[in-house]
Amino acid sequence: MNHNTPLPPASPRPLRHLSTDVQRRVMTEAQLRSHGVSPAEAGEQCRPGGPWQQLLPGVYALHPGPPTSQERLHAVLLYAARETPATAAAGVPAQPDAEGPHRPVYAEAMITGLAALTLHGFTSAPPLPSLERVDVLVPRQRRLRSTGFAHVVRTVSLPAPEQATGVPVAPVPRALADAVAGLTDAGAVRRLLSEAVRGRHCEPASVVRELSSAKLLSRPHVVDAVDSLLAEGRAIAEERLYRMVTEYGLPDPVWNVDLRLPGGPHLGGLDAYWPEQAVAVELDTRAPRQGPRQDDDALWSEYARKREHLERLGITVVHITPRKLRDFMEQQAAVVRTALMAAGDRDPAAYVVVLPR
Repeated sequence: MNHNTPLPPASPRPLRHLSTDVQRRVMTEAQLRSHGVSPAEAGEQCRPGGPWQQLLPGVYALHPGPPTSQERLHAVLLYAARETPATAAAGVPAQPDAEGPHRPVYAEAMITGLAALTLHGFTSAPPLPSLERVDVLVPRQRRLRSTGFAHVVRTVSLPAPEQATGVPVAPVPRALADAVAGLTDAGAVRRLLSEAVRGRHCEPASVVRELSSAKLLSRPHVVDAVDSLLAEGRAIAEERLYRMVTEYGLPDPVWNVDLRLPGGPHLGGLDAYWPEQAVAVELDTRAPRQGPRQDDDALWSEYARKREHLERLGITVVHITPRKLRDFMEQQAAVVRTALMAAGDRDPAAYVVVLPR
């Protein structure tokens, strides 16, 4: 067989139609075998000057030119989803069906890191053609090595993938952690974390939780970026709270205050307070820094203690998370309005001193 020799006519599934889309221009050895193409024949087609090329072990592009960005993504996913003895024994289809729908099954593999952030629409992430490697997230037990432009990232707990341009990608917080793990440029890290919040991709707490889980918070340039992220995240949440009060016609509160008992102890800071109705709003911007579970529990206990103390004094505390403000602002406005309207049915609250924070 020379480079221009057509594939054997006895092939059960002709390959003439396979150059029409990315999922058919890039195929695995197993898929080619299902079309009657042996590994030897595939290797012959990939010789110098041949019509095909091998992109990764067991993954072929059915054309000679440079692969497109989408073909590289597809190749990485196919490489990571290659059938293993365990999946074969369990009867789990690890390979996409070349004759099936245009949504292939990539087993438990998804794009992560910088490539995933680019697919999520991050302008601060590099364009796909400039990436020398593509990170792919797989379960820890997979026996798979990084090779070529495929960089394997293993995890104990695989997140549910999201879809971007028809490709399974890791959620933004996980993709950020995997990207930051390979970055030493403090400016690049700060820009990515900032865009995650400014672009409404996720909340700071979820990002910090992933960074903590990946043990990245011991790196000074990451800690600095996280400090900026938390400050920016809180500022955005406060801006949304101001907008909620304005857009939904709530009475003007006093903003960012501390409460104290007359001549007594400090009761805590609040983001908004309506003195006449004794109703307070507190933004929950918790973000664990190390040991996520322990820190999260400790911070929640602090919130709960303050809330219980204020409510014993007759002050109603409405606890709002930044995510709820972002996604369910109207609902949160209704909760605050209900608390304000119910003030007349409650016993008068204890007198407290309101001070600017």
